[in-house]
Amino acid sequence: MKLSSLFAQTLLLLAGACFGADRGRAEAAPLFPGVPGMVSFTYREEFKKDVPGTLDAIKALGVRDMEFSNLFGTTAADLRRMLDARGMVCSSFGVTYDDLIKKTEEVAKNAGTLGAKFVRVAWIPHKPPFTLELAHKTAAEFNRVGKQLREQHGLTFCYHNHGYEFAPQGAGTPFDVLMAETRPSDVSFELDILWAAFPGANPAGLLEKYGTRFQLLHLKDLKRGVKGDLSGKTDVDNDVALGTGQLDLPAILKAAKRAGVQHYYIEDESSHTAKQVPQSIAYLKSLTN
Repeated sequence: MKLSSLFAQTLLLLAGACFGADRGRAEAAPLFPGVPGMVSFTYREEFKKDVPGTLDAIKALGVRDMEFSNLFGTTAADLRRMLDARGMVCSSFGVTYDDLIKKTEEVAKNAGTLGAKFVRVAWIPHKPPFTLELAHKTAAEFNRVGKQLREQHGLTFCYHNHGYEFAPQGAGTPFDVLMAETRPSDVSFELDILWAAFPGANPAGLLEKYGTRFQLLHLKDLKRGVKGDLSGKTDVDNDVALGTGQLDLPAILKAAKRAGVQHYYIEDESSHTAKQVPQSIAYLKSLTN
């Protein structure tokens, strides 16, 4: 074999090896880069006793992004100072439906003080079942308040699903009504993947269907063997560490990335957060494309 031919073959082999290595590195790219945020409800009992100490414990996990749904006896200004001192942020502020409607200016002020960009509601008061009629009424209220928050305060309103919205009614569900009848400019959504899967919806399918309407996402998993319903309620210890339950998290995360979700928060309502939260963070780090 001529030297030139051997040299050419060697170059081809080296190029192939490099290509294969590059492809291997690409295939091993993390599916979930970085660290997720945290919902304050995960550590609700700890926050009730010691706000700064709980923030320290969350920061030690590598978490910097918070979604608060309670001020835990402090003021928004005091909580903001504690976050700033730790290099942490509050990107979303959760409130009750009644406060959103009746105390809109107070909600907006607290959200602004915290530095939040989103105001979130996670439960619509109702007597089961949650009806299409109530969905129509609620969509109108969300449009009104969402516009006020956007125009007057630069805030984005988000509704967080809680399971009861997915009862088949007519040609769709009340959740479909909330999506169809709210203005994208004034109303966004936070997908709680457990409370989508629990009533039988497909979280990844919802992300594919509604895309950029979902700005925020709660990372949760549901204990294997638990059967869901439309109540919007289940035992808190049915929340399990990510990757150990029923949900297809890789498929959900891929769909969420395509949808352009901006913030991801772990929400673990169980009594086992000391063990499960670090396990969930490690699971997310282990995922590759």
